[in-house]
Amino acid sequence: MRFQLLGPLSMTDGTDTVVLGPSKPTNLLAALLLRSNSIVSAGYLQQMIWGDEQPATAKAALQTCVLRLRRLFERQHVLDTPIEAAPGGYRITADERTLDLIEFRARVRHGTALADDPAAELATLRHALTLWQGALLANVRSETMHRDEVPRLVEERLRTVERVCDLELTLGNCGAALVELWSATRAHPSHGRFREQLIEALYRTGRQSEALSEYRGFKEYLRDELGVDPSPALQKLELAILRGESLGPAPESEHPPALPPAVLPAALPATAAPALTLAPSPSPDPAATAGAAAPPAWTPVPSFTGRATEVAALVARLTTQPGTELLCGAPGIGKTALARHVADLVRDHFPGGCRVIDMADHGAAAPGAGDGPEQIDADPRTLLVLDDVEDPGHVRPLLSARRGAATLITSRRGLAALVATHGGRVTRLDLFTAAEAHALLRAALGTERVAAEPGAAAELALLCGRHPLALRIAAARLLTRPALRLADAVGWLTDDPLTRLALPDDPRLSVPRVLDGALERLAPPLPAVFAALGRLGHDRFHPADAATAVDAAGTSPLTPSETENALERLADAGLLEDGPPGPYRMHPLLRGYARTRYPDRDPQKV
Repeated sequence: MRFQLLGPLSMTDGTDTVVLGPSKPTNLLAALLLRSNSIVSAGYLQQMIWGDEQPATAKAALQTCVLRLRRLFERQHVLDTPIEAAPGGYRITADERTLDLIEFRARVRHGTALADDPAAELATLRHALTLWQGALLANVRSETMHRDEVPRLVEERLRTVERVCDLELTLGNCGAALVELWSATRAHPSHGRFREQLIEALYRTGRQSEALSEYRGFKEYLRDELGVDPSPALQKLELAILRGESLGPAPESEHPPALPPAVLPAALPATAAPALTLAPSPSPDPAATAGAAAPPAWTPVPSFTGRATEVAALVARLTTQPGTELLCGAPGIGKTALARHVADLVRDHFPGGCRVIDMADHGAAAPGAGDGPEQIDADPRTLLVLDDVEDPGHVRPLLSARRGAATLITSRRGLAALVATHGGRVTRLDLFTAAEAHALLRAALGTERVAAEPGAAAELALLCGRHPLALRIAAARLLTRPALRLADAVGWLTDDPLTRLALPDDPRLSVPRVLDGALERLAPPLPAVFAALGRLGHDRFHPADAATAVDAAGTSPLTPSETENALERLADAGLLEDGPPGPYRMHPLLRGYARTRYPDRDPQKV
């Protein structure tokens, strides 16, 4: 006969299992098995059976319980686990064959002895954990036992689960660790080590925002429930995540689990934005701000992928040397998504909170103009995000008043004049690498779907020019059509990629419309020059090549200085890259757009 303590107390002979009903003899058996192979004092047994309010006849009643238990053993043919009377108490004999708790401890010891072989240790410990079946001693009605003994057993299991998760992380099996850790952290919310492992597993599977969100939630829980801060180890882990530091390599087969896709536009919705003025910085009131959490400006960017180098650099600078950061690049290249992602990562470092202002529709309005201007707090403790800045003059007053404060600016333009007069650090975004494009498709569509068609996934990325907005649009369309293969999407897009890289339910999620909007901001003859450049047979060219293309298109010829000026302005607008002394280059997607934008119209009217 075998006894099971690691769940409801039960007896099994290998085929039939008897779950004991709540009773005083059941309490007695549990108390004896918890201290098997030792003499258990009568006083301890009485405490486990009746608790603090023992009857006057407790000694005699204990003997009656022993007698009833022995009769139960006889009926169940329990012969190898006798209950023996001993001086001062009783003893029950058990071993690995007859008691699951002893077997569990033996397996854990065996696993610990395999520390030099993590895979073998992991398998052994997981095998040990299978012995735990259901709610621990759920049919034992002893408050004293559940108060004094059950927590010790739970702690034994938790230490083993901790070790299992450590081994999964060591072996790079972060996905498997996450399955265990989600339930462990929710079942044991104050268990700091589980939280630390969960945060690490999330970070190592590319879910940086979720990792930091988990840290913040635990931090709030500790402060609200226990009045303490996270452990130094957790704080160190948070700092490593913010800086984008490596926590150790994971195997190549370990891919981030599929997350709900995020289809992000190149910029936030273009809503009417008021003129901006500065509100005076209030004197900080320690009593009012102590322990106050900074209000979030937005929800984290779901399934954010790529830009690891840029994210790490921006986070490090904003948290150690705050100042003005400019994110620039082509339309749809992911400037706004990156700004939102970084702002979410660092928001705990800004007691004044994070504030985002969409500058898309400010037009020629100067700061302070118009009725009811929006006041922007000049408090240096606030992170200010100015999205889609077109004119440097619209933000100069803000930057002058916020010298030394953290400000994130996104713009299709290079804003070199602003950097020259007000300083700042520039991050220019380029296309995704092949690996980043593949990671985006995995995050949006799921690892299994992409892995099933690796060739089609690579071809799809090339069709989209590894352009972030185009990739997200293509992925969103596939996600809403789960029966389609990636190869089907490739065939469909090949016929007319630019027109078909659009979602019908949102004009912002359309590559042609986004690029049309970028060209509409340009004064003549820049749109015509851009269209002419698309007709070149290559994506790298010098000013002389551009002049030839413009002349061949029938546009009014440009002098060398006019040509170079036009190219510089197109580069500043994010439609070209690099330039003198090397050649200019045009992203493949932009080149295809320029080549097909006005195929049947007079370039001079562009």
